[in-house]
Amino acid sequence: MQVTTDLSGLYGRTYAVDPGQWHPLAAASAGATVLLGPHVELVAWGEAARIRLPAGLRSIAGTDAVSDMLRRVGQEDAVGVPGGGPLALAALPFDPAAPCDLIVPRWIDGRNSDGLRWRTEVGPSGGEGDGVLEQHVPPWADRGGTDRPDASPEPPGDGDEWSPDRFDLQAGVPHAEFCKLVELATERIGSDSLQKVVLARDVRVSCNRPLVLGEVLSRLRALFPSCTLFSVEGFVGATPELLVRLQGRAVLSRPLAGTAAHSGDTIADALAEERLMESAKDRREHRLAVRTVAHELSRFCSSVSTPGTPEVLRLRNVSHLASPVRAVLDRPIDAAGLAAALHPTGAVCGYPRQEALRFLADHEPISRGRYAGPVGWVDRNGDGEWWVGIRSAEVHGSDARLFAGVGVVEGSQPRSELAETQLKLQALLAALVRP
Repeated sequence: MQVTTDLSGLYGRTYAVDPGQWHPLAAASAGATVLLGPHVELVAWGEAARIRLPAGLRSIAGTDAVSDMLRRVGQEDAVGVPGGGPLALAALPFDPAAPCDLIVPRWIDGRNSDGLRWRTEVGPSGGEGDGVLEQHVPPWADRGGTDRPDASPEPPGDGDEWSPDRFDLQAGVPHAEFCKLVELATERIGSDSLQKVVLARDVRVSCNRPLVLGEVLSRLRALFPSCTLFSVEGFVGATPELLVRLQGRAVLSRPLAGTAAHSGDTIADALAEERLMESAKDRREHRLAVRTVAHELSRFCSSVSTPGTPEVLRLRNVSHLASPVRAVLDRPIDAAGLAAALHPTGAVCGYPRQEALRFLADHEPISRGRYAGPVGWVDRNGDGEWWVGIRSAEVHGSDARLFAGVGVVEGSQPRSELAETQLKLQALLAALVRP
């Protein structure tokens, strides 16, 4: 196993803090890492260490290697909740063999769904069981009121910059070329063992001024309040898809596949959801995505259960078919090891997985980078949450690269699949492009 970094020289201290001052979106604008899930919200900054995976996610699949390393960090923990104490977090590449790192933050602010707030500090050990850690106030702590999703940015003062107001958009792959790729995929699906492949496309946005990440996340939260928000080293998004959550021995995954567009008309949207549930093509696509998750979990878990009928997950602009897959862990694996084993699922790659990966390596004309890779965290007890990095963009200064994908199965129509990617791209464009 190629996992490098010795954390035994570090020490962590976790303590409860005032639940009042909590402004994670302001923290994102100040450069912090932000992961805002429905159960645990984390704001992290600084870097105590990096856990390096030279052989990529495959090197930790099915193991508890990351949490085992975190357990070597000395610790005082006055809180004792999932996500408390030293942890490792990351937005990881789609390619499971690509070298990557997990960050052990220097400081972490956390909040759970019960309203409990805590701070963890990680630094060099003092050598006598007590750390050499000083109290630290984050630079955004006094920015009260900036996280309201309906808040309009104040006009800039002297020395401040306005948000961008000029945008140039360009598709990374011409529409006709993408449709030809869909045609090629459907031909392969009809002629060999490949049953589904997920194709991605990108759009590049150039702005006249740097994008403000806190503003982007605030708009995403207002548009998609049920999604998990993230901002990790320039990779930002609002994802509805849970790759895996592990708490104790309880495992939950919720793959999404099958999409219906919204028109804004309540009756029309309800009919579209009915057609989605009745669509043989969408149900087949969804079934393959669920099958990959259940199969992988069965290697490590007992009592793997999948619903007989998917449910409809309704977002602002689309509805998806969703199936919660539940299981009970019966061997020592942490949340990062489970995420690595599950990734990439049939929802973002295809089925069978290796055949789909080969097709993408041979034919997909873009580099996905971190798009559709795992985004999340794991703590020293092995608990954690990892989400699928969809509805996402790479944002660096005044440039952004937005991604969307679509599942191709037998019967897929190229122009319909192109339209679905356009619909999904609107989620990010609405948050980034504000003329």
